[in-house]
Amino acid sequence: MEISPVKATTPRAGSDSSSLDSHQGVLFGLAAYLTWGCFPIFFKTLTGATPLEIVCHRIFWSAIFLLLLLAAQGQLGNIRRIAGDRQALFTLCGSTLLIGTNWLVFLYAIQRGEVLQSSLGYFITPLISVLLGFLFLKERLSSWQLVSVLLALAGVLNLTFQQGKFPWLALILASSFGLYGLLRKLAKVDALSGLAVETLLLAPISLAYLIYLSVLHQGTFLVGTTRLDLLLPLSGVVTAIPLLCFIGAARRLRLMTIGFLQYITPSLHFVWAVGLYREPFSHGHLISFLFIWVGLGIYSVDAVWKGHTSRRALKA
Repeated sequence: MEISPVKATTPRAGSDSSSLDSHQGVLFGLAAYLTWGCFPIFFKTLTGATPLEIVCHRIFWSAIFLLLLLAAQGQLGNIRRIAGDRQALFTLCGSTLLIGTNWLVFLYAIQRGEVLQSSLGYFITPLISVLLGFLFLKERLSSWQLVSVLLALAGVLNLTFQQGKFPWLALILASSFGLYGLLRKLAKVDALSGLAVETLLLAPISLAYLIYLSVLHQGTFLVGTTRLDLLLPLSGVVTAIPLLCFIGAARRLRLMTIGFLQYITPSLHFVWAVGLYREPFSHGHLISFLFIWVGLGIYSVDAVWKGHTSRRALKA
C-alpha cells in the first residue's frame, strides 16, 4: 500500500458540483483502498518468484508505466524540475528507500503466510503517523491521541508477550510507511511525479538485478511460466492505478473522510488472513487487536470532534 500526502480540497457546501465531487471522491477512494486491500490475493499468485525479484519487477514496470502516463499528460518536465531541486531530490532518495523496504517486507510477509501481521501493521500506521508528527513536525499531541498511541503500544506488547516473539514485520511496515509519508510531506512534490522519481531512482538497480537473475538462470520471468510472464509486469500497473485513484479521492474529499476510508485496507487484510488463509488467530491476537481497534476508535472520534469544532468556529 503506497499513499503519498496530497492536499485535499474542501468543497463548498450546498453546491451541486460539491455533491458530485464528493460522490466521485468516495468512488475513487473505495477503488484505491479496496485494491490495496486485495493486494495479498494478487501477490500470492506470484508464487515461485522471490520477494526481491517481485519488488524489482514492481519497481521497473511502475517506472515504465508512470513515465508513459506523465508523457501522455505532458508532465515529463516535472521530472526535470524535481531533479534540479537538490533538497527535494535528497528527500525523495530517503522516501525511495523507505517505500522499497515497505514493499519488500510486505511481500515477505505475504509469502511467509503472515498476512495478519500486514493487517496489524497498517492498522497501526495512522497512530505511528500521529506520533511522527509530534516528534518531527512539532504537531500538538492531544490527550486522546496520546491515549490512542498508548493503546496501540499495549496491543503490540501484549502480542509480544503472548506469542513469545516481537511482531517485527508489522512494526517495520507501519514505521516505514509512516516515515515515508513524513518525508513525502516534507518533499512538497505532487504524488504522481514523486512516485515516478522514486521508481526511476530504483529502476536501474532493479533492472540490473533482473538481468543478473536471468544470466544465472534463477529468474522466473520469460522462462516458460505464462502466469508469471503476465503478472510480473502487471504488478507495476497494479501499483500505480490505486495511487491515481487515491489522488482523485484526496482532491475531492475532506482529509477526515480519507482517514476513515483508509481502514478498509487493513480490515480486508484481516479478513483474508483469518477467513481465507486460515492463519492462527489466538486469544492473544484478539486482545491485541482490540487494544488497537479501541485506540483507532478514540483517534477517529477525536478527529471528527476537532473537525466539527473547527467548522463551527469558521461559521461563527
